[in-house]
Amino acid sequence: MEEPSNQSWFLRKHEDGSIFGPLSFEQLTLWASTAQIAPHDAVSINQQTWMKAPMLPQLGMDWLVEVTSEHYYGPTTLGAIQEFIRLGEISAETFLINSCNGARQQIQEMPALLITSRQNGDAATSEDGPNLANEPVATSISVRLQERPRSRTEFRRRTPRAHGSRAALRGNGT
Repeated sequence: MEEPSNQSWFLRKHEDGSIFGPLSFEQLTLWASTAQIAPHDAVSINQQTWMKAPMLPQLGMDWLVEVTSEHYYGPTTLGAIQEFIRLGEISAETFLINSCNGARQQIQEMPALLITSRQNGDAATSEDGPNLANEPVATSISVRLQERPRSRTEFRRRTPRAHGSRAALRGNGT
């Protein structure tokens, strides 16, 4: 496989299926670091074969944000996490999990994340000016908690189960 940086890329947004591209890998990584690529978005080099953006290791979408003790957002980039801090969606007390090594720590233990000044030069988000039609809007870390099961018991009530015994599900009961 050719190096990702030498190829043109396409981004397909999970929410509405809109496709952006062709774009350089540099642009793709910039969008990932400014929260414009969400964990369920897909990338492709040919618009035929798509993969979830976090599956492309070079994007650095290696971090899970612990939104609550039972809800996580990600994987996403450290740049996107800085954007969420800047927007006030998460705080220094929020826990992050590195999905590569399983390390769990609070943002306040990672001082570089608390520097919310832009180091990407003229990188723009929808708050900095009008969103161009050829650029995805920044994603939000919001989790619709009211739509999710609040406990394991509620999850079990909402989850359909197979009817019958294990033996019956195997076929002849042997």
